[in-house]
Amino acid sequence: MNYPLTFRFKLLAISPQIYVTDAGGRTVCYVKQKLFRFKEKVEVFTDDTRQTLLATIEADRIIDWSARYTFKSPSGQVLGAVGRRGLKSMWRAHYDVFAPGAQTPTFAIQEANPWTKMLDGMVGEIPVVGMFAGFMLHPSYIATRGEGGATTLRLTKQSAFFEGRFGLVQEGPADEGEQLALLLSFLMMNLLERARG
Repeated sequence: MNYPLTFRFKLLAISPQIYVTDAGGRTVCYVKQKLFRFKEKVEVFTDDTRQTLLATIEADRIIDWSARYTFKSPSGQVLGAVGRRGLKSMWRAHYDVFAPGAQTPTFAIQEANPWTKMLDGMVGEIPVVGMFAGFMLHPSYIATRGEGGATTLRLTKQSAFFEGRFGLVQEGPADEGEQLALLLSFLMMNLLERARG
């Protein structure tokens, strides 16, 4: 992948949509989450025409507190999975990422500083001032190889007006399958954490 990648989603959209572009401005993928599903299933397309399916992300249960989301290719091949750590995620977002074929977590995604995320959410709710919250506070999430290992990827909120914008940069090695599993994990994490602020 041609890093850094940019995640953009419209704040005023009825259903969440995420556009992912690479450093050259080319579309990497597009997600439009369907609302009112009992069991989460997200379809990831190559672009916003939604003609070519890249992958699906399916929850293993209806209630998603500690759900595990499996990534599958259009042919049904498992590309990896991500699972939210229930109680550990109450204060600081924490997700386990499983690379293709892995039975134990390959990566862990965590908020770098939960205070920044909390302040960003609080300031964002203040009328008028909230419009500028995206310019003041920039929460970030890091993917490490294993619990507390070296950082592989970092997702950081960027300044934006009337949209959510995040930058994904590579800081450590990962093979092609691991990078795809991490990209899909960050997409799902964005959709889940969006409700938190």
